[in-house]
Amino acid sequence: MNDQINQDAINKAVWGACDSFRGVVDPSIYKDYVLTMLFLKYISDVWQDHYDTYQAEHGDEPELITELMKAERFVLPEEASFYSLFEHRHEPGNGERIDQALHAIEEANIAKLRDVFQDISFNSNKLGDDKQKNEILRHVLEDFNKPELNLRPSRIGTLDVIGNAYEYLIKNFAATSGKKAGEFYTPPEVSDLIAELLEPKEGDEICDPACGSGSLLMKCGRKIREKYNGSKKYALFGQEAIGSTWALAKMNMFLHGEDNHRIEWGDTLRNPKLLNKDESLMHFDIVTANPPFSLEKWGHDEAEHDRWGRFRRGIPPKTKGDYAFILHMIETLKPGTGRMGVVVPHGVLFRGAAEGKIRRKLIEENLLDTVIGLPEKLFYGTGIPAAILIFKKKKADDKVLFIDASREYADGKNQNVLRDEDIQKIIDTCHKRESVDKYAYPAGPEEIAENDFNLNIPRYVDTFEEEEEIDLMAVRAEREKLKAELDKLEDEMEGYLKELGYGA
Repeated sequence: MNDQINQDAINKAVWGACDSFRGVVDPSIYKDYVLTMLFLKYISDVWQDHYDTYQAEHGDEPELITELMKAERFVLPEEASFYSLFEHRHEPGNGERIDQALHAIEEANIAKLRDVFQDISFNSNKLGDDKQKNEILRHVLEDFNKPELNLRPSRIGTLDVIGNAYEYLIKNFAATSGKKAGEFYTPPEVSDLIAELLEPKEGDEICDPACGSGSLLMKCGRKIREKYNGSKKYALFGQEAIGSTWALAKMNMFLHGEDNHRIEWGDTLRNPKLLNKDESLMHFDIVTANPPFSLEKWGHDEAEHDRWGRFRRGIPPKTKGDYAFILHMIETLKPGTGRMGVVVPHGVLFRGAAEGKIRRKLIEENLLDTVIGLPEKLFYGTGIPAAILIFKKKKADDKVLFIDASREYADGKNQNVLRDEDIQKIIDTCHKRESVDKYAYPAGPEEIAENDFNLNIPRYVDTFEEEEEIDLMAVRAEREKLKAELDKLEDEMEGYLKELGYGA
């Protein structure tokens, strides 16, 4: 039945399931309900598909079937199945039944799903009174029972349609969520670019300390699979401060088949959770993130006595946590192989005081490899242009490559987009590390020091375009011609007014 699989039809069906909420519940609230229901439908379909297969093979041995089902990725209690909920959809109590099902699934899969559903309640009054809530959830169950959303492995095979549909939903929610979108999603083109630049390899341990819904991490994993013939010899690590977003990341990982992951819930700056047994910070081959821009109240008061010494190069300002994330990420890089990509606002490149001192030390230690200026309006929730900083523990030279990629993109209605050719140009330029007129320039340490360690890209990449010389005589002639035409029109207008009796 694989020929019947159509990713667009599946995407359209899951997005259509949102219609039951629209006009009644805010998108920032109902996104979690829809994404959780997709996860529930997926594990129910997988369970039922495998159960039916075993029953066809061992129909007269129910005990054997039960034993075989214990080896499933997810154990599914019978009453917690999507289909059980669907059968009772016309009865009161849909919200309570769904919550009980999620709780039962968590209990049966505690090692994988501990706390994943604790921030969501389908029985919440956010969905209205009991009658309205029951009606909405009945429609949602019916939406997910559509033939297009039959997600059984025997139907979809090895295709990543579930993971793709989940990403499609998250992207669409990001596009409609305004400022909050940046909390959980990095545009796929930017994730692609960063993953390419960091060159993930087989055996790498990869971390995102502000992982959102996990898209940037999984993009790195996908690069390894593409390059190494489907190899899954890598591990993904992440931490996310917002509980509901952490839950999205966990479900997203499982839906993409990324079982070798460790995603922690908590504030990375105040309470890093990715620690070794001796409570020291774990180290990674790749560390990458799109952290919140200029985060206020990031933990400045406790930074001076940080037990891991992350702020030994300086303490970032109280109201701007950009360098707090950068310094944390630097400290978690492996000494030999460590490489890092982080998205930052442009202020990180030139702001003075404490940030200037930190910037100077990072450059003097020869950790900063590349500065890439991106176009404006690429990121959800903010129109400001951002930059990507690439750091490496072992660099090939002592230069910093500056790239001004801010003018090469496709215009979008709400968001601008990096095209494939824009991404490839950046990647090629990074590999060559040579000067490109009005686009790239490798600056040595002396030149950066002469600029007082200011990394503002126009100081290094001259993008000035000379304007055409203006022919003043031609402009004067054109002006005289227009003046004569205006005098003639005014004479004609005066004649018309006289004919109408308005003249003197």
